[in-house]
Amino acid sequence: MDRDGIEEMFQALGPVTIKRMFGGKGIYHQGIILALEYRGDILLKADGESAPDFEAAGSRQWTYEGKRGQPVKMPYWSVPDAAYDDPDEMAVWVRRAYEAALRAR
Repeated sequence: MDRDGIEEMFQALGPVTIKRMFGGKGIYHQGIILALEYRGDILLKADGESAPDFEAAGSRQWTYEGKRGQPVKMPYWSVPDAAYDDPDEMAVWVRRAYEAALRAR
């Protein structure tokens, strides 16, 4: 996803900063990372409070293969499909990601 697409996705929060990191991009608002762009997908930050909402909306948690082939779960989830077609719905999810990022500080 290009910079303009990312900025549009997060416009409900205001300006975001995008920084390259480990094969992807970190997406920050007010200096706090709230999302990643990795291999063309946007992954939103979640925590114990918000992850059940992401799961209920059909999002997938980002995992990677760790040592000994064991999956490692990361605190980032895919954007719910419905949010891509509805800016108001997208705003709800990016705000949840920012709130999770604030709690994680």
